[in-house]
Amino acid sequence: MKIRYLASMMMLVGLVIGFGASVQAGQELAGAGATFPEPFYVKMFDTYFNQTGNKVNYQGIGSGGGIQQLLQQTVDFGGTDAFMTPEEMSKAPNNAAILHFPTCLGAVVVTYNVEGNPNLKLTPDVIADIFLGKITKWNDGRIAALNPDVKLPATAIMVVHRSDGSGTSFVFTEYLSKVSKEWQDKVGTGKAVNWPAGIGGKGNPGVAQLVKQTIGAIGYVELTYAEQNKMPYALIRNRSGEFVKASMQSVSAAANVDMPADTRVSLTDTAAKEGYPIGSFTWVVFYKEQNYKNRDQVRALELIKLFQWMVRDGQKFAPQLLYAPLSAETVKKAEAIIKSATYNGQPLIK
Repeated sequence: MKIRYLASMMMLVGLVIGFGASVQAGQELAGAGATFPEPFYVKMFDTYFNQTGNKVNYQGIGSGGGIQQLLQQTVDFGGTDAFMTPEEMSKAPNNAAILHFPTCLGAVVVTYNVEGNPNLKLTPDVIADIFLGKITKWNDGRIAALNPDVKLPATAIMVVHRSDGSGTSFVFTEYLSKVSKEWQDKVGTGKAVNWPAGIGGKGNPGVAQLVKQTIGAIGYVELTYAEQNKMPYALIRNRSGEFVKASMQSVSAAANVDMPADTRVSLTDTAAKEGYPIGSFTWVVFYKEQNYKNRDQVRALELIKLFQWMVRDGQKFAPQLLYAPLSAETVKKAEAIIKSATYNGQPLIK
């Protein structure tokens, strides 16, 4: 009887070991970074916890903060709307390789607080000059010419920008650098820049709140934050001369590009006729070699299984939160990156 019991137990242990691809409940993983995709991540991670019992603690501290925490190895993964530069990746301990994979696409919208909340049209040069501090009144002739059917007030324009290191800022300033030589020369592109005008708010929520409570304000936020706060946002003229409203469809149109194997690609100032010009992928960044800083293999494996779930099952939550899901081609490239993760040089998932 005892021998039969021991044999049964050994068979059970063998089954548990054999099912290495199943999810082991009770793990807690940590991530930090971009607020751009935070509503999407909150929904995904809450669902993942309910399905698996594994908790994902994600802190929306801005892309710059997420990259720093990844480099300091205090989180399992970072979130960023600006893919890391070679210089940033060179700061990884022991020159460890850092991988990127996209999780969704989103739009950065120009939102404002103008009496009556009119639907405004704006052109690249006008947006640049507003944020350069050169256009200072809402009834400026250049804004009025674009919106002849709107009675614009003489209210002063208050620019609101991010105060923290931000991937949303990177996307917005990259766009402005592409469409305005003056912006490129005076300010440039970055997660944090020396803003020529305005006041700063922390995260997408902070910018949205400042714009919403300040008459005459204008700022930039991810589309979901504008919709959640019932804030208007401008139709923007793209490179093809079309005034385009931010949506899942117009962002997806901008993403119709050749995707490189490492998925690090810019979508701003799209040439697509129906494409919205200020869109971006947002990425998860993590270490290719997962055996670092006394991490055990179980934790590493659960992280990779989370990533697989995000680019497969998790995509269905993107549209309801106004993010565009990944295309089938992009999912394949993301999965190849995720599967390349190792532990002691050996693949975690085959």
